[in-house]
Parts: sequence; structure tokens; C-alpha cells
Amino acid sequence: MSRVRLSWGAAGLVAGLAGFGVSYGATQYLGRRLSPFDAVAELVISLTPGPVSHWFIQRVGTHDKAILGVIIALVTIVVLLSAGRLAARAWWAPLPAFGFLGAVAAVAALTREDSKIDDALPVALGVVTWVLALSWLTEPMHRERAAERAPEPSDGPADGPSRAALVDASRRTVLIRAGVITVIGAGTALLGPIVGHGRRRVEQARRLLNLPVSRPVVPKRVSVHVPGVTRWQTPNSDFYLIDTAFTKPAIDPDTWRLRIHGMVEREVVLTYQDLLDREITEDWITLNCVSNPVGGDLIGNAWWSGVRIAPLLKEAGVKAGADAVLQTSEDGWTCGTPLEALTDDRQAMIAFAMNGDPLPIEHGFPARVIVPGLYGYVSACKWVVDIEVTRFDRISAYWVDLGWAERAPLQMSSRIDVPRDGADLPRGPVRIGGVAWAQHTGISRVEYAVDGGPWLPAETGGAAVRPDGSPNRDTWVQWSATEHLADGDHVVRVRAIDVDGTVQTGVERDVAPAGATGWHARRFTVG
Repeated sequence: MSRVRLSWGAAGLVAGLAGFGVSYGATQYLGRRLSPFDAVAELVISLTPGPVSHWFIQRVGTHDKAILGVIIALVTIVVLLSAGRLAARAWWAPLPAFGFLGAVAAVAALTREDSKIDDALPVALGVVTWVLALSWLTEPMHRERAAERAPEPSDGPADGPSRAALVDASRRTVLIRAGVITVIGAGTALLGPIVGHGRRRVEQARRLLNLPVSRPVVPKRVSVHVPGVTRWQTPNSDFYLIDTAFTKPAIDPDTWRLRIHGMVEREVVLTYQDLLDREITEDWITLNCVSNPVGGDLIGNAWWSGVRIAPLLKEAGVKAGADAVLQTSEDGWTCGTPLEALTDDRQAMIAFAMNGDPLPIEHGFPARVIVPGLYGYVSACKWVVDIEVTRFDRISAYWVDLGWAERAPLQMSSRIDVPRDGADLPRGPVRIGGVAWAQHTGISRVEYAVDGGPWLPAETGGAAVRPDGSPNRDTWVQWSATEHLADGDHVVRVRAIDVDGTVQTGVERDVAPAGATGWHARRFTVG
């Protein structure tokens, strides 16, 4: 009995996966960003309350979307297995399963702000494939079951094939049809990206770009040369990734447009080539996420290349009364940025290169916004396509709607990288080190304290210098110290002081709603 149930369940799984293969292939062929599976994942993300999202990210970090994908996949597999077992009763029995998955996927595809009616086409093709495949696959299974239940003639010449022969023939047919269905589903999934207009073509276009940017050269004297301290320059592959896009938008640079409008004298529309033809600015800038806890690693420093936003807004002619800019991503994500942060002397830019290479798709290719001194959720729009000059009292931004602060100046902070928490160290000099940051204000010095003792000055790496000779205050700094400690358990804490003399607060505050505060501490043992 268990074998029969498993066979029906497996049939549902094979047919359902073929449906997913067809829907994915159709998505890629049509050049859509989201397959039905991805659309459901992003619907879940959009409906998740802010505190729940924050709690989840705090515990799983950048693995949040992978875990969400696994959860959705497991639920889907249960539905597919159930549909197969229901098909053992009658052809119409799996209809609730068909309707459930189809309805959820259709709602997810059609309720996005940028959705079109034909976004439901991959869903429809997937469900139709699933229904037809399951019906075709289970037809010989019904014959097999009927043959098993039929009485074997007791005597006399047989008028036809024996019961065993009928069962064997039905099983062979099931296996052949399962193979055909698998080939159709897998083939469509593989062929769609090849003949379609999706990520593969965008990746190729990105690789062929020859941008007029310089390769980064890490400035001298920025490193304290302590093993274990985070590299001053963060490679693209190690740069943190936090966004709401389950599948990253793949945008052809030839078709990308940036629209600047709203409270302006004239609307400005820029192509990718327009950006490349303008005066390019390049600088080292450290970015960090508001979800970064004290001592966290949701922070990175890179060499960004792009076009300053201030001249673009000047060209558009900002009208009196405007105090905000609403940025919108290709995937519909929004953030509200203080207008003054885009028009003052900071290096706020539309960036198209990261560490000397075209932006990786995951980091916003073909263009994203970089604003030193602000958290990403209010400034760093990836895949940016729209900039609306407006007022804060007129806009609705994604994370603000979920309870985060409307304006969140970056909190000065510092981190201990070595020694690691809980480390057992040999007797001798103990090297202590890490990083500190206060973008757009700048770090003046770093202090540390051991076992509740007085604050002591740490050595800091030098600041990067801009072409005009001024110090770059938009990057983190490395710091280090050496201590001779007695055997036993120890605790070290760190704090930073910015160039204005402000001391990093020791008041502990959670990341929500405007960034974490407090002094980072590490515990370790000597001897």
C-alpha cells in the first residue's frame, strides 16, 4: 500500500515540477524578472511586518531569502505530493490543489505595482502543464490499479494478456511518460533563458562594457596591518547584500532610463550612455545597513564611480518647498532621501561602477544611488529608475511604512575584529584591532578599555585623501592596540570620537527604528 501511495505522490511531484519548469522558461523567454515562485516569495516579503522582518534578518543575516525560498519550496512540494495522491481518487480531486497554487501565484504576479496583465501568462502555462501532465501520467496508473484488482482467470484459455502483463505494461508506460514530462519541463526551463531576454543577456552586456573609470588603488597608510582586521577595501563578492528583491532585476543598459521629475522646472530623462558621457566622479565610500547590530558585518567600503546627483538636480531646477527625493527601483522598492543630502558637498552619486568594474547585478546594475552618511534604507536605491523631487509629507517609502524612522542619520560606531569573541590566546602581547566609522563626519580617534579600566588611545590608520588634498571622511578607519595582559579572562570595549569631538554613545539601542548604538565588546582568555 505504501508503494502505491508513494507512486501517486511521486506522479504529482513530477507533474508539478514540470509545470514549474515551463513557467520558469516562459518567464525567461518573455524577459520577466520574476517567475511565479519568485513572485510568491516577494509577496511574502512585502506582507511581512517590519518587526518580524527585522527579527528574521537579525538571526539569519543575509541567508534570509535562501531560507524563505526553502520554506516556500517545502510547502509547494507538500501541495504537489498531495495533488498526486488526490488524483488516485478521481481526475477532479486535485482541483483544490491546482486552484490554491495557481491563485497564490497569480495574485503574487498581478498585485505588484509594476505588474502587467500578461505577467499571469507564465502562471497559466505552468498550471495548464501541471494539470495535463498529471492527467496524462496518472491515466496508466489507474489502468495498473484496475488490472491489479481484476480477478485472474482460474481456468481455460486466456482471451487476452494476463493481469501481470497488464500491470507491467502500465508501469512501463508510467515510467516512459514520467521521463517525457521531465524532459519537457527541464528542457523548457533550460531553453527559456537561452532564447529569451533575461539575465543571461544582461550579464553578457555587462561583461562587454568598457567603462571610463579608474581601477582602485588602496591609499597608503590606511591599514594597521593587524591579522584578522577587516580589509580596508571590501571586494565586490564580500560586500553585504540586503534588499527586498528575491530575484534581482536584470536590466539591459541599452533600455535603462532614469527619470528625474516632480517639483522641478523641467523633467530630465537619462540613458546609460548619458551617464557615461557626463563628468564622472570617483571616491571611496563606506556603506552600512540600518539592520547592522553593534559589532555587525553589514558594512563595506568600496571605490564607487558615477555621476554626482547635485548637478542633475540643478539641471532639472528644484522648486521651492521641496525637501525630499523619492527614489524608486525597477522592482518597485522605494526610499525617501533628504534633498539636502543630495545637494550639499558630499559625493552623493548615481553610481555605475564598483571597485573599477560595472556594478554587479546584485548590487544594482546598471545604476544605483550612493549617499555617504545615510543608511541604505533611506538612500541607497539599487536598480534606480525614478527620482521624484517632492516633500516628506507627500511620500510613502517602503521601510518607513513598516515602522522605521523617516530620517535616520548614520550612527557613529566601532567594532572589534580581533581577538575573536571567546578566543583562547597564548601568553604574550595581545593584538587588538578593528574598524570605526562616521561617514561624512569622519573619525578623529578611537579608544579602547580593558576589564572596565580607563579609556586608552588606539592607533588608527590614515584617512584616504581626495585629489584636492582634503581628507576623505566618508570611509571607515582601521584601529589597533597592543596589550600585555595577565592570565585569565578579559573584556575589551571600543568607542570612537568624530572630528567634531562627539563621543560614540554607550547607550545600547536596538537597530529599529533608526540604527543600533552602544559599545562593542569582546571576551577572551589569555594563558
